[in-house]
Amino acid sequence: MQQHNLLINGKRLQETIETFADFGRTANNGVTRLSLTEMDVQVRNYFKACCEELGLVVTVDDMGCMYATLEGLEKKPAIVIGSHLDTVRKGGRFDGVLGVIAGLEVVRTLIDHQITPKIPITIVNFTNEEGARFEPSMMASGVLSGKFDKAAMLSKRDSAGITFEEALKTSGFNGDANNRIAEATAYLELHIEQGPIMEKENKSIGVVDCVVGMICYEIEVTGESNHAGTTPMDFRKDAFFTANDLVIDLRHKLDALGHKDLVYTMGRFNVLPNIHTVIPNKAIFTIEARHKDGEIIQDVERLIQGLDRSIRGCDVQICKLWDRDTVWFDASICDRIEQAAQSLNYSNLRMVSGAGHDAQFVASFLPSAMIFVPSVQGKSHCEEEFTPYEDCEKGVNVLLTTVLSLLE
Repeated sequence: MQQHNLLINGKRLQETIETFADFGRTANNGVTRLSLTEMDVQVRNYFKACCEELGLVVTVDDMGCMYATLEGLEKKPAIVIGSHLDTVRKGGRFDGVLGVIAGLEVVRTLIDHQITPKIPITIVNFTNEEGARFEPSMMASGVLSGKFDKAAMLSKRDSAGITFEEALKTSGFNGDANNRIAEATAYLELHIEQGPIMEKENKSIGVVDCVVGMICYEIEVTGESNHAGTTPMDFRKDAFFTANDLVIDLRHKLDALGHKDLVYTMGRFNVLPNIHTVIPNKAIFTIEARHKDGEIIQDVERLIQGLDRSIRGCDVQICKLWDRDTVWFDASICDRIEQAAQSLNYSNLRMVSGAGHDAQFVASFLPSAMIFVPSVQGKSHCEEEFTPYEDCEKGVNVLLTTVLSLLE
């Protein structure tokens, strides 16, 4: 790959990030912009205006995804750049939106230098990536990739009972299925890391090889309720105590596997009847685990499925809720990203993503890759989320250099 000297306007990038953050900015400098709410509609309209001002053609598909295209010299599949504009409640200013703004800044830079690309460049905003208003997350890219059923997604309701279909129609962004992205030369997504690794390693650019696979199980322990004051300890079938023992046992066994980079979480725990004078008769908790190696995930599954089903008079039921395989990104595009970072003398490392992104679904039908930039203290999905602007600038410069290499 030839070295390119073209760089973006860092000051303009920072101003654009802050302008987009004004749509839903919170008192503590975060952002609340749930999918298809008034704030999301406003930022969509602003994004559309920015693109049309540059002469881009903006279209919308039947899931509300927006596509802004800079025409190329040749009618060939576009280079697609994007992410999402929606946030979680009291989220940050960088998660998702940086990937869309990055595409905008790449196009602005080309236009600044009067460069007409050889092939089209399209900026995409995927609808409802966060799943904070309508579950599941990555809804639109899931439908586009065939992972989710469209009819089922349209019927999803928010906490107020409004369906996704109703919100989509009200938003004015209910487009045409014919506008869906179906082919591309490449899909590139710039995103904040949302973790502490890059900051710890003092690296500016993350070249993301994959989104790791994961499993999620629910474990239900059933005992017997009885009076908390009159039942001797050796007469009890306490579901909570038994579940607590299982949690400790699971932690010891998972740690003993000794697998590098394995992460696991017991994130939900319900105890019934949840009365301080009653011995719990039921305790339900989840265990999820993530790793890029499918064999290691299988080791975890065997360990979970091998748990005793009867402990201290309590029954233990184990139910697999869902899983996902590791999604590997296009190796040749990842190499281009790494070469771009090296050509710009930016420190970089190969890494994996533990979080899900639209790119993992898009990768099933388009050659895809991701670029990470650091998150201060690894914080994301919170108002304290921050990525230094110079790191944002470096990330977009790597994106631009990668795009230029794909245009050669």
